[in-house]
Amino acid sequence: MQKPVRYWNALRRRPLACHLALIALTLVALAVAAHVLMLAGTRHGARRTVPDFSGMPLAEAQRKAHDRDLVLAVNDSLFVPAYEGGIVLDQLPEGGVEVKPGRTVYLTINSFRQKMVPVPYVAGRSLRQAKNMLEIAGLGIDRLVYRADMATNYVLAEYCDGQEVLPASRMEAEAGTGITLHVGVEGGCGTVVTPNVTGYPLAEAKGRLWELGLNVGRIDFDEGINLLNQKDARVYVQSPGQEQSVPLGSEVDLRLTLDKERAAKVRAEAEKAARALAEERIRREQAAADSLARIRLEHALTPAGPQSEASQPQNGTPSDPPPAAAQAQAQARDDETDEFFF
Repeated sequence: MQKPVRYWNALRRRPLACHLALIALTLVALAVAAHVLMLAGTRHGARRTVPDFSGMPLAEAQRKAHDRDLVLAVNDSLFVPAYEGGIVLDQLPEGGVEVKPGRTVYLTINSFRQKMVPVPYVAGRSLRQAKNMLEIAGLGIDRLVYRADMATNYVLAEYCDGQEVLPASRMEAEAGTGITLHVGVEGGCGTVVTPNVTGYPLAEAKGRLWELGLNVGRIDFDEGINLLNQKDARVYVQSPGQEQSVPLGSEVDLRLTLDKERAAKVRAEAEKAARALAEERIRREQAAADSLARIRLEHALTPAGPQSEASQPQNGTPSDPPPAAAQAQAQARDDETDEFFF
């Protein structure tokens, strides 16, 4: 007992050493306290199984989460008409996963109604500008209708649910609604080369087709795709295929899969085939242009041929003299007449 007292008295005679010792003791005490609190907070060995909240009303999901010492947080919402408002559509982590008590489970719930957005007036804009304005507003294109006009690929009129949209309409529509656009094309018809949209998500594939003047036809999904995971699906089949010349306004059918490796492989093969098709198309167009230029050159260099039989005298009858010769002959006859009378 006397040794610690002697040590303490010695430290008190040295203020700097005393202060350093007090600081070291304080740090050790804080480290021990933090370790104890961490052990208490992490609750090693305590686990909870996350229930499957899908299809439950939000209030019922919250009661179940409270019973299992879990916390719920709504971080997203969708509008699915097939479900009632407030129903849980998706969750993370999924049901059946073991977590620690107090873990937050994030939910996606069904909205009670679709969000209403203003419909922008896009008549007079180029098709690409109109598409971008509609997408920014949360809308899409339902159909492109082409009609004869000198302003090719410019929007002539715009319709929402059958009603024409005018500058002063102040019309609103549910988010995601498709707008019908009447678009001009010189001569009443035109063609476009189909793009390669394999490997694209549905929204990007639609946008690519729309801005080129093509309509989206039938959309098919592989098994397992629903409204919640649809954004992760990729196009792996399109009909008609890429690099095909089709009339403006034609439909392109799409099929999507969740197998991203499969979609990437299809796109790589399609890109390789597209390059070959594009080269062949350019070669044919160049050959046609060269042929036309050669025909025009030959026509320009061909000398004028002899007079046709129609211009030759028929049955030995002399042809009419040229105007100057006819005038000279008439003057000679007049002179002979004058000599006869005088």
